[in-house]
Amino acid sequence: MTIELQVLGDADAVAARGAAIVAEAARAAVAERGAFAFAVSGGRTPLAMFRVLEEEDVPWERVGIWQVDERAAPDGDPDRNLTSLAPLFPAGAALHPMPVTEEDLEAAAERYAASLPPAFDLAHLGMGDDGHTASLVPGDPALDVTDKDVVITAEYRGRRRMTLTYPVLTRARRVLWLVTGADKAPMLPRLLHGDPSIPAGRVAAPDQLVVADHAAAGQVPTTR
Repeated sequence: MTIELQVLGDADAVAARGAAIVAEAARAAVAERGAFAFAVSGGRTPLAMFRVLEEEDVPWERVGIWQVDERAAPDGDPDRNLTSLAPLFPAGAALHPMPVTEEDLEAAAERYAASLPPAFDLAHLGMGDDGHTASLVPGDPALDVTDKDVVITAEYRGRRRMTLTYPVLTRARRVLWLVTGADKAPMLPRLLHGDPSIPAGRVAAPDQLVVADHAAAGQVPTTR
């Protein structure tokens, strides 16, 4: 497993770099395999990234977008990642939203798992100030799931969630971490060293790139 680190000046620079990486990965995947399978997390930085992506050259008609995780909340609820992200997705892309409004969430998770590609070309992840990523949070049983690709978590910060699991993330051809803010500084070295005591440190995809701003990087060396 290789984790590369790039440190940029601020969150806007991280978003712009993320957009360039996504666009390049999309063009390469379409040229090689005819399609680009992209998994997207929620948060402020990906919102900024998608605004920049509008200016990039991306073959959106060949792009499939899946959610990394989602809160179990009604359609249009401000807690939902999709509420903010969906308006920014280009019309030509095929969006696969997590079905978190269904009564039987476990069955919905199984159906969503069946919709996933064999491997994502690129999976975008963020990291919380407690070291969580996706909705793989400290102490949740989902951390130990190895036989399912999508699961429902226990309640975390007021909501149950649907999330991709480690096996899916490990299969990704590349993982792109966008990490911004000083509150992430204590966790970033642990992510970079693959520290299994935090959820983010347990992602084992072979090719991982962390793009962080100076606030998040703290005293981490900028070359790895």
